[in-house]
Amino acid sequence: MSHHEKQSVSPKDNGYVRRFTRVIEYIYAHLDEDPDLTTLAEVAALSPWHWHRVWQSTYGESVVATVKRLRLHRAAADLAYTDMTLAAIARRAGYGSQEAFSRSFKTSYGQTPSSYRAASLKNRLQPAHGGAPVPLSQGKLLMHDVEIKSLPSEKLAVLRHKGPYMEIGKAFETLLGLLVSRQLIGRAGPAKALYFSDPTQVPEDELQSVAGVVVGEDFPVDAPLEALETRGGDYAVLRYKGPYADMKRAYDWLYGDWLARSGREPADAPCMEIYLNNPRDTAPADLLTDICLPLKPAA
Repeated sequence: MSHHEKQSVSPKDNGYVRRFTRVIEYIYAHLDEDPDLTTLAEVAALSPWHWHRVWQSTYGESVVATVKRLRLHRAAADLAYTDMTLAAIARRAGYGSQEAFSRSFKTSYGQTPSSYRAASLKNRLQPAHGGAPVPLSQGKLLMHDVEIKSLPSEKLAVLRHKGPYMEIGKAFETLLGLLVSRQLIGRAGPAKALYFSDPTQVPEDELQSVAGVVVGEDFPVDAPLEALETRGGDYAVLRYKGPYADMKRAYDWLYGDWLARSGREPADAPCMEIYLNNPRDTAPADLLTDICLPLKPAA
């Protein structure tokens, strides 16, 4: 083979995916620690001289940028769903001062942490007279647009994820590395996730979901990838714009407000999310996601 020819790498021969999967698991497990490239090189079992260049070429961002993005994603959830102080959230996100955290957060999310938290509080359920909760969407808040669409069944190549839905990004990071290393990224279609468990009934650590991409029938789905067919049929599709950490409120509105007024019933199938842009090169406030709730056929 001449040096001009490309060498194809079989999934079984390529150890980079396995090595980078260990790095991804380590980053998620040690998100409170500053990333040490030497330690991560040891986790990857690769040369400290070269491993990070391989990582950045694969994932399109540095490890430092990955950690910063994941920490801010977690900080947004802390602001929206916990009562942690801003100072504590700033420290947890790895910032030496609340001011530095606020600047970084505003650059990424388009508003200060205080404003973001205040907006989140307005969106929570408030007690009505007599103590019964009512959605604030019945009045002050802008309601989401929902369109009923008939979506075709599609083949996905997926990786399974078990644990908090907020951490499904871990599976997507591994999936991306897998596709790049197998030289298949150019044949992958839109990214989608399926969520099989009800988070109001199943403990977080037991939640089941998959991260996947749309693929053609001739796409090679080799382990650890699995092939999965999405359900074809009617879906209520909510086009959501904003940070992934805020999507829970859109789900609450879709289930608690829209569904009750729609006259439709949910089908016995998982919810699906379709990701319309890339969190690596898109500000969190500009992320677009289609939340797809499966519906039974209209009566």
